[in-house]
Amino acid sequence: MSTNSPVNHVGMAVTVEDLPPLLWHAELGRSLPDVWSGEHRRGAQLHVLKDAVVVWATRYEQRAWLRQLDFSFDRDDEDAILRTIARLDGTPFPSTAGLARHWLGGRWRRGKGARTHELETAYCAEIVAATYQSVGLLPADRAPRWYDPGRFWSGDDLALGRGARLGGEIEVRLGDDAGAG
Repeated sequence: MSTNSPVNHVGMAVTVEDLPPLLWHAELGRSLPDVWSGEHRRGAQLHVLKDAVVVWATRYEQRAWLRQLDFSFDRDDEDAILRTIARLDGTPFPSTAGLARHWLGGRWRRGKGARTHELETAYCAEIVAATYQSVGLLPADRAPRWYDPGRFWSGDDLALGRGARLGGEIEVRLGDDAGAG
């Protein structure tokens, strides 16, 4: 895919009561167990956020950044997010050709035919977009596949609903003990 951003992956932090912060995303690798299923697999999955950042930085030699979402989720929003995760967790990552078809197809199709419940495969930005759509932060008439990782970068103008706003990028820096825990 070609975007105007330096971003090649996007995920969404999910915090659930007594659990450590989690990363909801879709990836090609099988490096960490999915918190939801306990399995190592490709595709849509939940990882312990710290572990995912350490793998991203050490194994893939990528820098990690975060953008704080300025929005107050209520109980219904939290339930919608968890339902989306339950529905999409384990959705396979598309092939390279499928990734290109998703992204290109999402640019021309609006409305019917590309809803989140129809995702047979999904890449990272589709997972985040579908989750944002589940709580009304992104419009439901735009297919999740319209979004690419660069849409969530501050250099793009991602208009969020319900008064939500994403802050600027903050670099995540690993401490000396990052690989130890």
